[in-house]
Amino acid sequence: MADESAAEAAPPLLQLEGVAVDHGALRAVHGIDLAVHEGEVVSLIGANGAGKSSTLNAVAGLLPLAAGHVRYRGEAVEALPAHLRLARGIALVPEGRGIFARLSVDENLRLGAYTRRDKAVLAADLERVYTLLPRIRERLGQPAGTLSGGEQQMLAIGRALLARPRLLLLDEPSMGLAPRLVDALFDTIAAIARDGVSILLVEQNAALALELAQRAYVMANGRIALEGAAAALRDDPAIRRAYLGGTENP
Repeated sequence: MADESAAEAAPPLLQLEGVAVDHGALRAVHGIDLAVHEGEVVSLIGANGAGKSSTLNAVAGLLPLAAGHVRYRGEAVEALPAHLRLARGIALVPEGRGIFARLSVDENLRLGAYTRRDKAVLAADLERVYTLLPRIRERLGQPAGTLSGGEQQMLAIGRALLARPRLLLLDEPSMGLAPRLVDALFDTIAAIARDGVSILLVEQNAALALELAQRAYVMANGRIALEGAAAALRDDPAIRRAYLGGTENP
């Protein structure tokens, strides 16, 4: 009980305060607040164009803020470039995977560790990735572009893990994957969370996202429309109608 109270009292690992993001002349995100605590999986769901990916890209440093603050481990990091945020433990697996098709699987993986100098620890981390993603070990010498969609997604996740993130940002990881591959993917994400990595997940499959997460936010038109315990949102009739395909509990 004391440990739970201490965890609740601790500042969030990630905290967004009044974050706004523009795309050209258009505002994609309108002053949102959001938090992820140590060891937590938080899902961000909503319709296409709601501002979810823009939020992740702003956290990772790929999009500038129009307003607000991104705090990581209590420190404002919005002025830091993306590579320094990665070095501090914020890793993004982007929508579309972002692999380098002509490079080998091994070369793609090692790009995730380009900020690291601890070669002995890196070797152990590679073994951990191979254990978590055994199909990747079997294909190290192949051009990454020859992998299936599911294997490419696993490669993108493995590459991010080699940065040793404390916070993993996942942007639509199941997009374009067959249902059987989605189940395997979410098993892998759950295993990563059990290892203590905090996760902020943007996911089109709201049912799976809410099943995996402890807490969730619902975005609409660039704003946070709802937030709360994932289980409570999963049982909310309005959420079920909008995102889960029905109003009745399963």
